[in-house]
Amino acid sequence: MIQLQHLNPTEADTALHRLDPRVKLIVALSLILITGLMPSGAFGAYIALFALMMAEAIIARVSPVLVVARSLAVLPFSLAAVTLIFTGPEPYLAALPVTGWPISEPGLVQCVSIVFKSLISVQAAILLIATTHFTTLLWAMSSLRIPGVLVAIISFMYRYLFLLADEAARLSRARDSRSAVPAGSPVTARSLIFRARTTGRMIGSLLVRAFERSERVYNAMLSRGYTGAPMQIDPPQLCPRDVLIGLIPVLIAASLLAISLII
Repeated sequence: MIQLQHLNPTEADTALHRLDPRVKLIVALSLILITGLMPSGAFGAYIALFALMMAEAIIARVSPVLVVARSLAVLPFSLAAVTLIFTGPEPYLAALPVTGWPISEPGLVQCVSIVFKSLISVQAAILLIATTHFTTLLWAMSSLRIPGVLVAIISFMYRYLFLLADEAARLSRARDSRSAVPAGSPVTARSLIFRARTTGRMIGSLLVRAFERSERVYNAMLSRGYTGAPMQIDPPQLCPRDVLIGLIPVLIAASLLAISLII
């Protein structure tokens, strides 16, 4: 029986986990590109691509329910296309009862298509992250000649975002410890201006601390031989088997795109 794992690339050892990270990155980007090129209203192709993502999740022993749940985070952004429903051309399906805005059939198809494409694209990215360690993914980006500045920004953002969150939590605890109210004293609500002033001071202090820490970290990295590119002690070797495995989902998606464009 296959045991499904959470989205942690270190918890499983499957064929997708062992696949060369460069191949996985190219496959994920190719699937996202092909999904974006799908014509509007190709719902059969969308369902097939969704089934492909779920099959990859099962092969990688990642919970499909968790992949779908994580991909729903893109809905608030993709729903920005809801305006197409009311601004699209004829024919109109109906009109809103209160405002009288017409509901365009082509606009509705385009809006639903954008939502499907967004969900499938995010699922491809989630599966990439779920089967590839982040440092290995950075090495794959560098190996594929992605600009080093972009790779370094992504690396530092991922690493020090957690440090900034911890620093902000410490500042919040320090603020709370200095704002204690003696037992039995009435708790009075602070004004909005007071809270805004306090929050601004915390943000300023966090910025100063982050700047000072960045200088110390950068000097420490230079003293340890940092050259601006991620280093891999034992880089994986690309083999024909990895390329063949990676071609399978890309060819399936490309075939769905060709069929959708022909029909």
